[in-house]
Amino acid sequence: MSAPAPLIVHVVYRFGVGGLENGIVNLVNRMSPHRWRHAIVALTDISAEFARRIERPDVRCIALGKRPGHLVRDYPRLYRLFKELDPAIVHTRNLAALEAVVPAWAAGVPVRIHGEHGWDMQDPAGKRKRYRAVRRFYRPFVDRYVPLSHHLEDYLEQQVGIAPEKIAQIYNGVDTDRFRPSRGSRPAIPGCPFGEPDQWLVGTVGRMEAIKDPLALARAFVRARQLEPAVAKRMRLVFVGDGALRGETRQLLEQAGIGDRVWFAGERADVPEIMRGLDCFVLPSLAEGVSNTILEAMASGLPVVATRVGGNSELIESGMTGTLVPPASSEALARAILDYCNDRSTARRHAKAAQRIVLDRFSLTRMVSDYVNAYERTLAAVGSPVPPRDSEPAEADARSAGTQTAPH
Repeated sequence: MSAPAPLIVHVVYRFGVGGLENGIVNLVNRMSPHRWRHAIVALTDISAEFARRIERPDVRCIALGKRPGHLVRDYPRLYRLFKELDPAIVHTRNLAALEAVVPAWAAGVPVRIHGEHGWDMQDPAGKRKRYRAVRRFYRPFVDRYVPLSHHLEDYLEQQVGIAPEKIAQIYNGVDTDRFRPSRGSRPAIPGCPFGEPDQWLVGTVGRMEAIKDPLALARAFVRARQLEPAVAKRMRLVFVGDGALRGETRQLLEQAGIGDRVWFAGERADVPEIMRGLDCFVLPSLAEGVSNTILEAMASGLPVVATRVGGNSELIESGMTGTLVPPASSEALARAILDYCNDRSTARRHAKAAQRIVLDRFSLTRMVSDYVNAYERTLAAVGSPVPPRDSEPAEADARSAGTQTAPH
């Protein structure tokens, strides 16, 4: 009887709607079930609706219900859980889950991998000494680091002191079968009050939290009306997502007298269809690792306006495949949006160039191949068994396809 496939336990703070979590879903769904098993441990809670995106029935999802404060109080529970699950790899993601590498080490987990996906509002630029010190403290317990951008890779090397040979930079991938341009004219978005041919729809997708800065986009929409009233009259704004700043954002727009030109869609499961119903995508974040939504918008054939933060400049070449503006600048956002609205030929040219970049460099096939290679190399380095590659031809084909174009 053959040994079971190696188990990878993915540890996150919360498993719900988000780019980080969506990346895990894509990875789990596409890695060979004959070669790898998966479990997901959320330190706090799990969204049952979001967890249903996992297509494999054998994936166990475990919510610990962690209380506020340091994770050390939950170390005994995690130790027992890791002993019970007996994983080959524990893969933590972002600072909020990094502490879990200690009970994984104590439980004898052969490989501990930590992913850096970006920063939060407490440290939007990665400059807080305390957080760098925390990362340094846990270095002995981590076998390999996976930053999602070269920006984060440089941070780990230069600010945290991680040896380059312990780092495997891997970009997010986007499902280009789901996220693709519309055929013909712009399709109507289900439930959206806008869709007249003369209307120009600007949209964003993401959590309505401070780190994503939805207020900056709302102010930019107001400012665009002041700068060019005739042009802005045709513009409509779409917010997809929910969060603490939804009410304040709505109030700002209503006080400006343009609340009827904005649609708050809330959380939606049909993001690909919504993307195809937009004319322009905007991401006003204060910090990003590598944005899934930017990649999805690029794959959908949309011109993109984004802030020049984190890994955004690794996705977009401003003036060629989109437009980058300074963070927290509603004036710059407004002018960039108006530029695309006024110059549709440039908008189309940038959108087509961006779509080609996604197809060449940011496919899901490439992402899965890179993660599989990182898992295999790290297991081999510690002397743990690596599942034979010839057990699943489909994954071998994916790995081969992934090596055709370099993502860096």
